[in-house]
Amino acid sequence: MTFTALSNGTSVSPILNSERPLAQVPQLTEAEIINQKYRPFLLPDGKEEVDWVSALELDAVTKFVEEQSQVPGYTPLKFLVLYGSLRECSYSRKMSYEASRILHRLGADVRVFDPRGLPVKDDVQNSHEKVQELRNLSLWSDGHVWVSPEQHGNLTAVFKNQIDWIPLATGSVRPTQGRTLAVVQVNGGSQSFNTVNSLRILGRWMRMFTVPNQSSLPAAWTQFTEEGRLMPSTNRDRLVDVCEELVKVSLVMRPGFLMFGDRFSERKERRVKEEKKVAEAVAVVEAVEVTVI
Repeated sequence: MTFTALSNGTSVSPILNSERPLAQVPQLTEAEIINQKYRPFLLPDGKEEVDWVSALELDAVTKFVEEQSQVPGYTPLKFLVLYGSLRECSYSRKMSYEASRILHRLGADVRVFDPRGLPVKDDVQNSHEKVQELRNLSLWSDGHVWVSPEQHGNLTAVFKNQIDWIPLATGSVRPTQGRTLAVVQVNGGSQSFNTVNSLRILGRWMRMFTVPNQSSLPAAWTQFTEEGRLMPSTNRDRLVDVCEELVKVSLVMRPGFLMFGDRFSERKERRVKEEKKVAEAVAVVEAVEVTVI
């Protein structure tokens, strides 16, 4: 073993690799990992119990959820929440967090997708990790909540880019078909409904069932506290209405989820493809037989 001389003339022995203490890295549970990545809306311990969301009177829908939870095989409703701004002070993100807290209060499993790092839609980056993450979250979900700012009279490019990355179909899998949807918009100025109307068109195109209620928040910059929480108002009440309705509609439609994804035109298309494959296989066999003869 060699010794290292110090400037004062003394010497010290090095610590062998085997003698070095290993750092203890705490292992996170799966729930903790999901909370960190997809549930930034969760409040610190002790605050949730006294929060305005916890004080909401939601007896009817809560009772409905409890009744459904008694059905064998029941799992909590799963909602994917998308928002449409990359700004540090994003009001659509704040609104999406408030919607997530309400849905969480109603017993749903809620996950918020962070659009930062998602590439602009093209035909070559389908394997990008953010693209795959978004598509997998949509497949995982029972329903979506879409929250977009209104910019130049319509939804933002950040929001539309997320929908463009979700295909109508990947083989036989349809990431959005049959799912429920709630639409919300935030406005920098007076109240408008252009964006929620456009979101409804998008939802219909993605073969989703959009709930009748909707939320449009005027002058969003005046509606939140410094902590990013919605202040009491009829606009906040409307957001509660939307989330409550989304849960009700999702629970009612859930038993028929597979049925809503079954379409005559698609069955016909599959049958034609299967018949074509059979015909091609028969043709190959006949050609082999003729060659043998």
